[in-house]
Parts: sequence; structure tokens; C-alpha cells
Amino acid sequence: MTEPEQKIAVSGASGLIGASLCSSLQRSGHRVQRLIRDTSQNQTGQAARQPEESAPEVRDIPWEPLVGVTRPDDLGGLDAIVHLAGRSIASARWTTAEKERIRDSRVEATSKLVAQIAALENPPQVFISASATGIYGDCGSQIVDESSALGSDFLASVAQQWESVCDPLVSRGVRVIHLRFGIVLTKSGGALGKMLPLFRGMLGGRLGSGKQYWSWVALEDCIGAIRYLLESSGAQGSYNIVSPNPVTNSQFTADLAAALARPAVLPAPRFALRLALGEMADALLLSSCRAIPGRLEQEGFEFQFPDLRSFLRQELA
Repeated sequence: MTEPEQKIAVSGASGLIGASLCSSLQRSGHRVQRLIRDTSQNQTGQAARQPEESAPEVRDIPWEPLVGVTRPDDLGGLDAIVHLAGRSIASARWTTAEKERIRDSRVEATSKLVAQIAALENPPQVFISASATGIYGDCGSQIVDESSALGSDFLASVAQQWESVCDPLVSRGVRVIHLRFGIVLTKSGGALGKMLPLFRGMLGGRLGSGKQYWSWVALEDCIGAIRYLLESSGAQGSYNIVSPNPVTNSQFTADLAAALARPAVLPAPRFALRLALGEMADALLLSSCRAIPGRLEQEGFEFQFPDLRSFLRQELA
């Protein structure tokens, strides 16, 4: 790190990316503070004080996403905030109410947090916020980078709003970065963690036609990219957090099956996925996004795992 022992707050710290990021930052000597749900409210609505003996490296900042940080002054003195919180888009079937919960957990929660940061006398130098490659919509086989046109479906609309509510921080001189995540892969959880039991049980196969592109990134490279952008004083704006080599679902299926030495012979037809999952099937499984990390590569970031087949062989060895 160019600036050791920074004070960095992380929301979504218990998630797949957040937990790994916190561990990585702490190993580098940074003081990490987690934004966590405020469960200490008493009947008058006042938050109980944390014990004075709490270690500064793991001190938590209580917040309620749709309300904001319980004590906004807790945000004072931070060098950076990495905002990763948001309801999983695969938590439940997409009813109207569920889509509203997804949107609110991203757009409204971020808006509340941004307003509190902007009101600080000395806001943090850097605000890094999650976004997603879903912002480009269904792109078919077209290669997209950060300069490409944005989509108009539900996830694309949410992601655009998610990024735009951060604008007030730019006028305060805060360096704002949007992380457009692809599918983050690790055997310990997330999408790959859910697929492994199926493929090991020889129940895996391509989804729909299998021609749709999946933009993926190894968890190690995802954390590395966040750290790189955190440390790069000139980095700002949107970045695709994806491998340089997106693959079709058919190729992903074949590479995963090969890494596990299992056949992948049970494809899931498009109609069956739509019947089971509704609109979510199109957005998460059948939509195609061939995104590349244009800005990361232009600015010199080096991927440890640019190739899916090599990554899966090493990850699952």
C-alpha cells in the first residue's frame, strides 16, 4: 500500500467479496471498520454505546441501510469507504415487491449513506461502490467495455440509478469509483459454490442454448482489483471487474466439468428455467454479457487468473 495504516470502512463486510476484502486489508495493516445492521437500538430509538474496550481494528459502525448510519460522526476520520451492501438478486422469485426490495437495498441505501458522507466537514478521500455488469443489459455476442451503451431492463436500470446517486460526493471532491462486478468465482461460495454439488453429482449442464456469454472473475482478482483502485490516486469512475476472457455458458459448463472430471450431460431448457424462476431466469442465467475490463487493463492492472480453464483447474485441484 502506498499509504499504510489507512482507516477504511466496509459495508457488506460479511458477504463473499466483503469478508475477503476485510481480511486482505487487515493483513496489510489497515484499520477496518464494518458497517453492520444496528441491533443495539433501545426502546427510545437511541443506539447503545459500544464498549470502550472494542479493538479499533474490528470496531463496527452501526447502520440501518434504508435509514443511514446511526451516528453519522462515526464516518468522520475515514480515509476510504468501500460500499458493497445490497440484497442478493437471487434471494427470491422476482415479484413486484421483491424487485422493489432489490432496488431499495442498492439505490435508496446508497443514497442515504452518500448524503451522510457529503454532509461531513471532512469526507473520506475515496468512496468505492458496488455496481454490476448487468448495467449493459443483454448484449448478445457484442463485446462491451466501460464506454459501451447501457441497457434498459430492470437490472440495468437499477445499476444506473445505483451509480448516479453517488454523484453528490464528486462535487465534494471525493474520488468515486463504481465496481461493475461480473460473476465472482470461488469454490467457497457464490455462484460456483452453488454449481459444484450439481456438477459433482453429474447433474450439471448448459443453460438454455448455452450461447450466452458470462463475464466472470476469480475472487482473488476481484479483491486485487479493488485494492488496486483503492491505491491508485487517479482512478475514478466506472470499472468492469471481470476477467479479460468472458466465455459462453457452454464453454463454462465444459471447463467446469473437465476440472471436476465429470460429464455435463443434463442441459436445462430455456422454457424450464423460465417456468421455475420467471423473469429472474432471463436476467441471471440466459442473458448474455461479454464484458471486458477495458479500463483496468489500460491502467496496468495484471490479472492472476485471466483464463477460466486454468483458474478452475487450480481452484478445484
